[in-house]
Amino acid sequence: MAIRVLIADDQEMVRTGFRMIVDSQPDMDVVGEAADGAEAVALARRLRPDVCLFDIRMPRMDGLEATRALAGPHAQDPPRIVIVTTFDMDEYVYGALRGGAVGFLLKDSGPALLVEAVRAAANGGSLVSPSITVRLLEHLARPPARPVPPREPLTGRELDVVRLLARGRTNEEIAGELFVSLSTVKTHLGSVSRKLDTRNRVATAAWAWESGLMT
Repeated sequence: MAIRVLIADDQEMVRTGFRMIVDSQPDMDVVGEAADGAEAVALARRLRPDVCLFDIRMPRMDGLEATRALAGPHAQDPPRIVIVTTFDMDEYVYGALRGGAVGFLLKDSGPALLVEAVRAAANGGSLVSPSITVRLLEHLARPPARPVPPREPLTGRELDVVRLLARGRTNEEIAGELFVSLSTVKTHLGSVSRKLDTRNRVATAAWAWESGLMT
C-alpha cells in the first residue's frame, strides 16, 4: 500500500512543489492539500492520511495548533505529522515535537530529506533536520523545574536504550552497541513508551534530555 500524504501550506507554489516530490515516489500518494490549518485538520480527520506535512505559519489555525489538535495527548489514532517550514526558532521546534509531531524539516533541506522524513514517519520513526538537531538537544538539555516522573521506574537496560535513542541511534545501532537483538530493543522501547506515556521516539528522547538523564 502506498503511503498516503496530506500537504498543508498557505503558499500554492510550495504545495505544488511538495506534491511533485511526493508523487514522484512509487510508494507515495498525495491524497489532499490544505491552504490553512483549520482546513488541514478537517481534511486529516476525513481522509485519514498516513503522514501529514504541515507548515507552521498558516491562516485561521497555525501548524502547531493543527498538530496538537490531531496528535496531542488526547488524540485518538493520530496521523504522523512532519513540520516543514522556513522557521527554525527554538520555540517552534520544541512546540512542534512536544505537540505530537514526529519530524521537523526546513524547507531548504531538499527533496531527498523530505522523502526520507515521510518514509520514516510512516514506518514509526522520526527525522529532524540535521542543521537544527544539535541546537534542539541543547534546548532539551535544560530540564524543567519539575520533570514529569515515569509511571514506573525504568530498568537499567531501559535507561541504556533511552540514552542511545536520545543520541540519535537507530534501533539497529542500539542493538549493536548493547549486544542484544533487534526485537529486544523494540520490546524495551515499547515498555519505555508505556512507562513515560510517550507516543514516539522524539518524545522519549525529549524526556531523556529534560530529565537530566543525558547530562
